[in-house]
Amino acid sequence: MTSISLKYNILLPVFCCLFLSHNLLSQSAKQDTIALVKKYQTTAGAALKNQDFETAIVNLNKANKFLSTSTDMMLKAEILLSVAQLNYSLQNFDKAASEANKAIFILGQKDEEEKLAIAYYLYGIILTQTGDFANSEKFLKESDKVFTKRSDEKNQANVVLALGNLELKKKNYKIAVNYFDAAIPFFQTNKLPFSEANSHLHRAEALLYLQPGDVSYNPMSQAKLSLENAIALSDANGYTKLKIDSYKIASYIALKQNDYIKAEANLEIYERRNDSIYQVYLNAISKGVDAETSVGDLTNIILAQKDDLDKKQKSINFGKMTTGLSIALIVILSLLTLSLYKNNNLRAKANELLQDKNNELLLAKEKAEKASLAKAQFLSTITHELRTPLYAVTGLTHLLMEENPLAHQKEHLNSLKFSGEYLLSLINNILDLNKLEANKVEIEKTNFSLKKRINDVLIALKKSADDRKNNLHLEYDESIPDKLVGDPLKLSQVLINLIGNSVKFTQNGDVFVRIGKIDQKGNKVSLHFEIEDNGVGISKKKQKSIFETFSQASLQINRKFGGTGLGLSIVKNLLELMGSKIQLESQLGKGSKFWFNINFEVSEDSSDSINSNNITYEIDYDALENRRVLVVEDNKINQMITKKILEKNKMVCMVADNGMEAIELVKEHNFDVILMDIHMPGISGIEATQKIREFNKKLPIIALTAVTIDENLDDFYRAGFNEIIPKPFKTEEFFEKIFRTLAGRKSPVDS
Repeated sequence: MTSISLKYNILLPVFCCLFLSHNLLSQSAKQDTIALVKKYQTTAGAALKNQDFETAIVNLNKANKFLSTSTDMMLKAEILLSVAQLNYSLQNFDKAASEANKAIFILGQKDEEEKLAIAYYLYGIILTQTGDFANSEKFLKESDKVFTKRSDEKNQANVVLALGNLELKKKNYKIAVNYFDAAIPFFQTNKLPFSEANSHLHRAEALLYLQPGDVSYNPMSQAKLSLENAIALSDANGYTKLKIDSYKIASYIALKQNDYIKAEANLEIYERRNDSIYQVYLNAISKGVDAETSVGDLTNIILAQKDDLDKKQKSINFGKMTTGLSIALIVILSLLTLSLYKNNNLRAKANELLQDKNNELLLAKEKAEKASLAKAQFLSTITHELRTPLYAVTGLTHLLMEENPLAHQKEHLNSLKFSGEYLLSLINNILDLNKLEANKVEIEKTNFSLKKRINDVLIALKKSADDRKNNLHLEYDESIPDKLVGDPLKLSQVLINLIGNSVKFTQNGDVFVRIGKIDQKGNKVSLHFEIEDNGVGISKKKQKSIFETFSQASLQINRKFGGTGLGLSIVKNLLELMGSKIQLESQLGKGSKFWFNINFEVSEDSSDSINSNNITYEIDYDALENRRVLVVEDNKINQMITKKILEKNKMVCMVADNGMEAIELVKEHNFDVILMDIHMPGISGIEATQKIREFNKKLPIIALTAVTIDENLDDFYRAGFNEIIPKPFKTEEFFEKIFRTLAGRKSPVDS
């Protein structure tokens, strides 16, 4: 008993020391994390002031990463405000509003009056840009109450400037000028050049809409003076965006003074430089901001502003046209007094000019064809390059989901899986469209059951319809022959796009699918397909361009329902390839109806052609155990993912970094199957396979490739491959193809 007590007395202080040491280390680590986050936040804030968006994004991403495990809600609110400020600067207003709203919620719980006022101010200026003027004014005035109470003159002046911008947006130009006049002296006194330059620039714009009788001074002279002040401050301090915006205001002033040449020149400078700075924004976003949302939003902003500039350009062109017509009238009257000899000379000169213009048009046509070819090559390259890292995303997600993640981790992994699948769908759509435009798609002719095909499509879309509380209705003409000859896969792609489109843009409504027989002569049958919904509808203006690539009904609808504008373009191209044409009737708020007529041959064979896409195979995972696999892949991450997926199913895996190493390993070892990447340094996967086939005809070889537009799948089989698995792949499909290949169900094409 004495011995036990002695041991206890000796060990107790040791345990106490260890416990205290652990607590002190934990507190120290927590303080270090907070200090690091604040450092990143400070660096990001300084970068924002200098319009260095890349640095700001990188530092805010680092801060967010460290905050993911922190419980310091005040620090999280501050970072949210910094992210909102960044997105506001990048004109990604929806994202900015979302982040500011989150910060306001946190600060409201913590009763932080000053920081809450700053959040209100930021949210107010964001709402001004989104057009929510009522709420913008409400939040700006709430922030002003706090700043007035705290005698915070700097922030009071910022609110005055914000209210001026709000009134400018609301077209209350005289009130806007009064606000700007009140804010400018404070910014001058306190040496705040950016806010002063911003005030002068917006004051110049507001003054352009005032008449001489509205104020006691000449509004045009004051507008020029304000513009000069804004330009001087922008040049002195390197405010690139303000300097670019000054060219737009200069163009408006020139237009007011009927100086069309100067207006056009300034507008061209503004448009060119604005496009270049948006490229800087896009490059910055690629460093760390979510690409799908942000790039999509910035693209919409660019398109919206481009539309605005086009309107201004039309106005200038109208002025030019009026002047040109006046000159032309004088010339015509003068020409009528000239002799026939003069007319003949003018006609000869006109013919020469026409020839020159014709040559210019031919050159323009050649340039357009080269640009189209360059676009096709670019899209082919970029879709291939995107598939490689996406393989890592989907593969790692699959592996992590199989490792019994915690509930909150599983939620994140499901989100990651969904995002990966969405991105893959987008890449596939771009690739499909690229193949169509490059005439790389061929129509197949196989036997199929149209009714079964339609039912399969509706089953596939039923969950989407249920999620949006829509009812799917099928009206099918039973007199249609049971078996037809055509391309069922491409018909399914058309129907999935059209029906899916109707489901997406309809809520709590109905989608009708009608298929009827128009005529049948001998073994030819003509069918009518119609998809009708009672959803949001499409405006008359957008109906003219809705089938163009990357076209959506409107920016607002795109933000609400999502999408890339590729589906209907693919539908149009596929139907034209099958000898048909898509038609549309629609009315805003009442729904849309798409239809097309198409001809098929009637099949004399009562059986369906074999279609591997519709066959479900049983995978005997036990039969795959201890099978020896050689993975040939130059990308280390992809090597690791493929190896782990195989070993998780108890397969024995060896890795080769390139084609030459693979050939040597095949000579030295006995493998059951090879998984061969195609694009590798040195010799390609196709060349490596051909060399292996010189000494081993039986060994199964499967191509693992991110297939592009330039690759013909038949070439893979001729080179000696048994099967092809496109990257990124679904795990079930991956093992299904390995199992089928090992079972000897598919052999390479004989050379």
